[in-house]
Amino acid sequence: MIKYLIPVFLLIAGAVNAQSITGKVLDTNNKPIAGASIIGFSSGTTTKEDGSFAITLTSKDKHFTVSSVGYDTYTQVLTTAGNYTIILQSSLHNLNEVVLVGTRSSGRTRLNTVAPVDVFNISKLQTQSPQNDLNQILQYVSPSFNSNRQSSSDGSEHIDPASIRGLGPDQLLVLINGKRRHTTSLVNNQGTVGNGSVGTDLNAIPASAIERIEVLRDGASAQYGSDAIAGVVNIVLKQNTHQLFASATGGITSRGDGGLGQLNLNYGTGLGKNGGFINLTAEGSYRDKTTRAQNNNLIIFDQSSLNNYFAYDFTDDPAASRKYDDDMLKSKGLKRDDFNFQIGDAKIKNGGAFFNLSLPFGKSEFYAFGGYNYRRGQGFGFRRLPSDATVNVYSIYPDGFQPTTDSKIQDRSVAVGLRQQLGQWHADLSNTLGDNRFDYEVDHTVNASLQDASPTSFKAGGHEFLQNTTNFDISRRFRNLNLAFGAEFRVDDYRIRAGEEASWKNYALVTNPDGTVSNPSGLAGGSQSFPGFSPDNAIHKSRSNTGVYADAEYDVTSKWLLSGAARLEHYSDFGTAFSGKLATRYKLSSVFNVRGAFSNGFRAPSLHQQYFSYISTDILPNNTLGQSGFFTNESPVAKALGIPTLKQETSLNYSLGFTAQPVSNFNVSVDGYLTEIKNRIVLTGSFGFDPNGDAVESIQNIINPLGASSARFFSNGVDTRTMGIDVVADYTLKAFTASLGLNINKNKITGTHVPASLKGQEQIFFSPNDSTLITEGTPRVKANLSLTYTFKKFSVLLRNVYFGEVARNSFPYGEVQVHKGKVVTDLSLSYNVKPFTFTIGANNLLDVFPDKQVYGNSYFGVFKYASVQMGTLGSFYFARITMNLPTM
Repeated sequence: MIKYLIPVFLLIAGAVNAQSITGKVLDTNNKPIAGASIIGFSSGTTTKEDGSFAITLTSKDKHFTVSSVGYDTYTQVLTTAGNYTIILQSSLHNLNEVVLVGTRSSGRTRLNTVAPVDVFNISKLQTQSPQNDLNQILQYVSPSFNSNRQSSSDGSEHIDPASIRGLGPDQLLVLINGKRRHTTSLVNNQGTVGNGSVGTDLNAIPASAIERIEVLRDGASAQYGSDAIAGVVNIVLKQNTHQLFASATGGITSRGDGGLGQLNLNYGTGLGKNGGFINLTAEGSYRDKTTRAQNNNLIIFDQSSLNNYFAYDFTDDPAASRKYDDDMLKSKGLKRDDFNFQIGDAKIKNGGAFFNLSLPFGKSEFYAFGGYNYRRGQGFGFRRLPSDATVNVYSIYPDGFQPTTDSKIQDRSVAVGLRQQLGQWHADLSNTLGDNRFDYEVDHTVNASLQDASPTSFKAGGHEFLQNTTNFDISRRFRNLNLAFGAEFRVDDYRIRAGEEASWKNYALVTNPDGTVSNPSGLAGGSQSFPGFSPDNAIHKSRSNTGVYADAEYDVTSKWLLSGAARLEHYSDFGTAFSGKLATRYKLSSVFNVRGAFSNGFRAPSLHQQYFSYISTDILPNNTLGQSGFFTNESPVAKALGIPTLKQETSLNYSLGFTAQPVSNFNVSVDGYLTEIKNRIVLTGSFGFDPNGDAVESIQNIINPLGASSARFFSNGVDTRTMGIDVVADYTLKAFTASLGLNINKNKITGTHVPASLKGQEQIFFSPNDSTLITEGTPRVKANLSLTYTFKKFSVLLRNVYFGEVARNSFPYGEVQVHKGKVVTDLSLSYNVKPFTFTIGANNLLDVFPDKQVYGNSYFGVFKYASVQMGTLGSFYFARITMNLPTM
């Protein structure tokens, strides 16, 4: 009998301890939000048309959550009050969001900072946008940000280079929660945008772990140190608690390739009684390759001699195609090979996990964050013809072969820190460790010098970069003055690992009785497409850096803000650099601000640029062994040619602009900028191969005695000037949001630093190809207009992005080609049924591509499109289901 009464007693006890609460849910304009969800431990309700609600909660309820489409989820801790007014913040465009980057003072919003800062709510974009990785999300929402997937470019196919304002990937500093993020170990060296630079792999950070991204569009070396010449990206991780987020996405292109599968999970929970939390993220994705080569490019060859072949594109000549039918070819002992080059996006498998932790205690807070990312990629090299017996082994590949360059990339990071209240001072001591390791494998290839004994798969070695950064920061607010001081000690470590012997060695070389070396067979050594790193390339170098800074912000009056920063850094390998910054903002009225900044900056040469080498062995004219490829600036070959030791890039940055918010639901900012960079580090061409045939002998006379036949280097080769203007505007009207962004940008080379010993070799020292990449490789004009409309449970996103014209130069084999500007349209439709959101849509709905490449720039007509502007994906259709589930 008693066991039947226990549930009754529990119900009565629950009713006695139940609490009825009421309230209203409003937006930031004090407008009621109808249909918002109010969820407790065991009950829930929705708001009425006037935003009001009433709900009965039990003693188990310590808090309740409030959520609505288009707004950030809000958690309200229960108090003794029985009535609550809840203000929900717009999750797509929060006009008054406090920013962390570019200032060490609390309470600055993006409209009253001294320098332009964009804020992007990634959690909202991840639900609605067709883009699925961080680089592409930013590519479509930030006009000043550029990132394109590359094709047939070795490692750059697997780690997308990214930049802002048309500057280099290594001139953009990335922070996570305000702490420096390590770069990759990859040097872009295959003629892509950012050639010769080292960037940060944004796609190693799961988008599901990110609350928002702040993009500071201004030089900030004085505030954050090296690499911040162009600006800073600060990634703010989620701190959500009592929330489970899950998302599954599938998609495919209109051509049936590029299939995508992605799963995202994020969970946060509270820790302790002082507001601590841990937020955990896991993400996995698969992206299939795409094929964007010219069609019907046929090769016909004589199987007996293997050298009677020719190429013909039958696409526009059906009569010729019928003439060479298969029966006719067979009767003459000939064969047709479809010869479809694999050109397009690489195949990528990606998985990772991230965490963000905070444990407050007393006047202190322990925090930690970090994660692990593992990526496998498969890119494709150029096709090897069956007729070329110097690179192909006919018994293994009778139809020729197209090698694949496979990557195994591991990215690891962890940051730990302690924040402490010391009287009126706020102190922060932290250590951040990051590591990126990149290993290569080459498949579907041969080492021709081994002939029939050649493997078809090789481990080609790799590279690794580790960075450890220790920071101590202290700040205090004195009424109208905020002061901050700090110190940083950083250790960089870079290494190259050799591949297995067969990946780099030429076994066909013969030492003659007189001591000379010859290659009587003419067979190529090493794995074709990507020869492995040899023991001569293997290296392990490190350096340390010590820096100190001071930062101040002074509210001279309620309208006038002055800001200044100074930084001194000493590097163990090249010396000392000083940078400073002055900035100001003045409120001409309550709705109109003017702002401006001046700074000088620097970027230290990376260890990669100082010590990267990639040298293969060949035979010199005197029949001795020689080397060709990338040499370090400290090598005897570099010294003989007069290539100087690398030093830091220096910059001068100027910006002037205004912000206006004439009404609460509309704001606009306009900022002009000028960046002068001296001694910009670039990659030279190959000395010893003069396309005009001039001065080859004189160069060979210098480098042959040193055992080299051709050589490339990093050099402080050019000075550049970047000018432009950024416009950002946002407008909201009830359920409608419009956002406009515009970047107009011009890069110019203002000087070159050709050593006196290399006069006459200007086009080798800095080629027209690389010049065009800097000045016209990214769009001079980029604009986006995003429109979002929410009606009851439905939400629509329509976005048009204009990618302005770019140019490519294939000197000395092709010509300069200007690719006209294009507009790409994204469209998505979402339907929300708590806790699920269903989204379908398309990226590049109208299937827009860059202009087709002219023949001279297309590798004999094979490359149909270049990897410029919006890339070569074409229309991409997707479906996504997202779950946001409040938990207890």
